[in-house]
Amino acid sequence: MIRTAVLSLALLSSPALAASYYVAEPATQPAQQRFVARDNVWRCDAAGCTSTRTASRPAIVCGSLVREVGALRSFSVEGRAFDAEALQSCNSRAR
Repeated sequence: MIRTAVLSLALLSSPALAASYYVAEPATQPAQQRFVARDNVWRCDAAGCTSTRTASRPAIVCGSLVREVGALRSFSVEGRAFDAEALQSCNSRAR
């Protein structure tokens, strides 16, 4: 029983198995593969960038991300994509 509990905790703490709450597709490949934007730790690869849930509102999370990586092609929260207007508003915060 203890072995099962330890294995369960190991699986839950594995970054590869952690669910991505935020998913973004930058217009250009970010310079860094892992970075912090505001209170989110982002991991980026050729497929895009992902982060887990934080206390910030999605618009704030999106805005902090575009300040780091530039404009986004898409941004979704828990599988729901930002509509064109929300994405445009987010991208307006890019440096």
